[in-house]
Amino acid sequence: MSPLLSVQPVATRDFTAKEVAAVRGALHFLRLRCGAWAPLAKALGFQAETLPKVANGHRAVSATLVIRIAKFAKVGVDDLLAGSFPAAGTCPHCGHVSSEC
Repeated sequence: MSPLLSVQPVATRDFTAKEVAAVRGALHFLRLRCGAWAPLAKALGFQAETLPKVANGHRAVSATLVIRIAKFAKVGVDDLLAGSFPAAGTCPHCGHVSSEC
């Protein structure tokens, strides 16, 4: 199976497998915060079909996408790639940081 079509995070030339997994997790979180892929894609400047393909491992994570997610989420690229966004316990529906949501 090609690394671009892997459901499991695979290291690329630019990102480690852990970084790919962090970006995919951030995409899933932001989709819930935005309500659907279409508004998130519009905010990030991508086609609506692209984001779910990346999030589900059918397309590679690009540096452009990483930078745009970081800007949109108002976090540093390093924090995004390290998996610090979203913070542990953050509810994707209300944004409250707690283990109770």
